[in-house]
Amino acid sequence: MRRIQAKAAGLIIGGGAPIAVQTMCNTHTQDVEKSVAQCLEMANAGAKLIRLTTQGLKEVEALAKIKDILRNQGINTPLVADVHFNSEVAIAAAQVADKVRINPGNFSQVHKDAQSQFSRFIEVCRKYKTAVRIGLNHGSLGEDIVNRYGNTPEGMKQAAMQWLAMCIDEKFDNVVVSLKASNTIVMSQAYLLLYKAMEESGTVFPVHLGVTEAGNADQGRIKSAIGIGALLDKGIGDTIRVSLTENPVNEIPAGMQIAEFFESGLEAKLKALVQQQNSRTPILPFNAFECDKEDWNRFIIRAASLFGVMLLNKEIDDFAIAENPYSAKKMEALKENIQQGARRVFYHPEYIACPGCGRTQYNLEETFNKVKEKTSHLKGVRIAVMGCIVNGPGEMADADYGYVGQGGGLVTIYKGKNPVLKSVPDSEAIDLLLKIIEEDQK
Repeated sequence: MRRIQAKAAGLIIGGGAPIAVQTMCNTHTQDVEKSVAQCLEMANAGAKLIRLTTQGLKEVEALAKIKDILRNQGINTPLVADVHFNSEVAIAAAQVADKVRINPGNFSQVHKDAQSQFSRFIEVCRKYKTAVRIGLNHGSLGEDIVNRYGNTPEGMKQAAMQWLAMCIDEKFDNVVVSLKASNTIVMSQAYLLLYKAMEESGTVFPVHLGVTEAGNADQGRIKSAIGIGALLDKGIGDTIRVSLTENPVNEIPAGMQIAEFFESGLEAKLKALVQQQNSRTPILPFNAFECDKEDWNRFIIRAASLFGVMLLNKEIDDFAIAENPYSAKKMEALKENIQQGARRVFYHPEYIACPGCGRTQYNLEETFNKVKEKTSHLKGVRIAVMGCIVNGPGEMADADYGYVGQGGGLVTIYKGKNPVLKSVPDSEAIDLLLKIIEEDQK
């Protein structure tokens, strides 16, 4: 069995190396000054990798400037170029970035052409010692895969394995792979299938974990902790990102807290205590989580990483945390968010919201909070708020309704996978979205 270690600049990924927590800038990459400032803040917060959107050659040029400035200031955190669709941009980015994230299936609708372009890209990465993340997301699979396997965990696994097989054939090992989804069940199933397939192939590549479009606040942290924790619990995962529709710097402590819970052995200790109870509704005291009362985020992440994962795996049906210092209302909300994040019971709308990046052309965080405020009564409805048309329509595949930024102050509103209103002024879009939902609820 070959267990691959990838390397991005000086960072070792996989093969027993510590879990690397990463994040992504939400600045416009061409705004070099703001991007550098955010990268500095992220690096100082402990980010081990920083990703920036590079949708075109101008962004690649800006990335080169950003990298030079950071290196001159003594910041050596690896920079990752996020590229979609355009193989020429990916090839240019590979000559600048320490790592490039791509979905090779998007290079061309003709699979043979995509393979040819991916082969060219690999050669450039080999020459410049650039790491690659093959990042496939639920809802963004190629037509060939969807026709054969559907938009399913099996389809996600098959898509990833065909590109990993090319890397093996071409003797290029500096690769990390990811299969993200906003649905924690789909996400965990896809990764488990992928890991089993890699083991059966005899070559296991490092794995990046994340729940896409997890949202924000408690719900976003809890959903991410459940999805990521379900894989870390099985020893799968070498890098992680907690995608939050907030200041991206906030993603770093959340990711570090998840990694710490598993790497410290505390998760294994608490899980053993739960299993000893042999109960479908286990109880643990608050002090077992080793958190201060003031550290609410750490506490909810640990509770979700333990009980949420066990709920997801159907090892338990409910849980209780005794002798806790919080109000009954606050603890009830925590339990509801963990049950919903594990997809066992739905108490609220399910929000699918991307964290935003340099492609986003509007205030995503503010808009998402307004959408939540106006739709919080719609139990069980799945609502997506997406930053742009690059990933939006595909990655909100599970949503009942969607709000997708077009740029220029305009929005497209979706019902399922179909756009029902295009070029809506953003000042009117939330009310129109709510009107469509409420009409369907009658």
